[in-house]
Amino acid sequence: MPTRLTSVVVLALLFTTGLDPLITRPDAPSGIAWADDDDDDDDRRSSPRTRRDDSGLTPFSPRTRQPQRTAPRPRTATPAPAPQPDFAPDEIVTLGLSGDDLALLVVQGFAVIEETDVPGLAATPRRLAPPDGLTLADARDVIRALPTGEDADFNHFYRSEQGFSEDCQGSDCPARRMIDWDIPPDRTSTCGNSVPIGMIDTGINEEHETFAGAHLDVKRLGPDNFDRSRALHGTAVAALLVGDPQTRSPGLVPGTRLVAVDAFYRTDGDERADIFTLLKALGHLADEGVMVINLSLAGPANAVLEESLRRLVFDEDIVVVSAVGNSGPGVDPEYPAGYDAVIAVTAVDRDGAIYRRAVRGAHVDLAAPGVNVWTAASVSGARFKTGTSFAVPFVTAAAALVREARPDLDAVAVGQRLREWATDLGDPGHDDTFGAGLLNISGLCDPTL
Repeated sequence: MPTRLTSVVVLALLFTTGLDPLITRPDAPSGIAWADDDDDDDDRRSSPRTRRDDSGLTPFSPRTRQPQRTAPRPRTATPAPAPQPDFAPDEIVTLGLSGDDLALLVVQGFAVIEETDVPGLAATPRRLAPPDGLTLADARDVIRALPTGEDADFNHFYRSEQGFSEDCQGSDCPARRMIDWDIPPDRTSTCGNSVPIGMIDTGINEEHETFAGAHLDVKRLGPDNFDRSRALHGTAVAALLVGDPQTRSPGLVPGTRLVAVDAFYRTDGDERADIFTLLKALGHLADEGVMVINLSLAGPANAVLEESLRRLVFDEDIVVVSAVGNSGPGVDPEYPAGYDAVIAVTAVDRDGAIYRRAVRGAHVDLAAPGVNVWTAASVSGARFKTGTSFAVPFVTAAAALVREARPDLDAVAVGQRLREWATDLGDPGHDDTFGAGLLNISGLCDPTL
């Protein structure tokens, strides 16, 4: 009898406290950079059994508990997700074809799907459909052979470089502490506020409490014929930049103006942005007068993107900062971080160890906190995030500090300044893992340095 009574008490405690021996994520795809990070109640329609709070734990209602089964449920294998495409199957994007070259292509059977003026890039990007019987690669070669078509390329897709949730010991991971970045008492008590920042990302929950009082402008450019992007990744990145210091997700430069463009959309479980939309987003940011651009995204090399970023950095004097990507240390560079004009940022943990999934290579410029970084959840509150995406805002904010303190420095010199002052990690000097080393903000607000 005592043994039976003990069992009853244990079962009652389990039902009352809501403990569950197995929590599964049947909707989580594998092999996608952001797959394991969607633990927020984005649509507010989850039942009490599946809703998660900001701690990452799942509360359960005793009323929904089912009687214990005597035999386990049969489990069916989850099919592997379909491979994600690298580019649109029947489109070539051009940056600035002349009227004569465009007319020649139309005669040859090319069709204009869409075109738009982008004053910020001093260009008119176009999406072109190749004629029947011509492969996409051959169509690109035909356009590149023209005097004004040398930058033509596929309409590549780019994805947010969100990593994977990992446990964090303690309630406050020392991301700020490792680079001596103090939390200001309010939005105005910090330097860097006079430098407008731009970012291209997924949607942002503008109603999140951390954005109350922020100078936040959000514009959506994702195609209307697809599902809108989720307000998960973008909310976390934006909060790292301009989150309210009085909330649980304080920002690095909370008083600055942030111009955010949602260039992403969802199709068949894939959240992505295409080159044509990215071009419009970059042009919009240039038109808005931003001085630093945060790109927490990655994808393939693309000639149109490379030329656009070169114009922004060298002609428009805008600092561009991007994530190296989370595809692992054994892959080729991902882009736009792989381009010389861009400051490429990798992620490290609290001990200065490299994030295990970070891409490596000679193009890496700087390391910044990116493992278990505390920032806003998509609906309310905050949680830990991991990935090279979340290291980028630290360098973006540091670039804003330099631009305010040293307005005489151009965009290239700002990047050089950050590399010179980095704290060396790994092998002495620049290396393929940490670049110049860990971001160091000491003295960045001082115009005499």
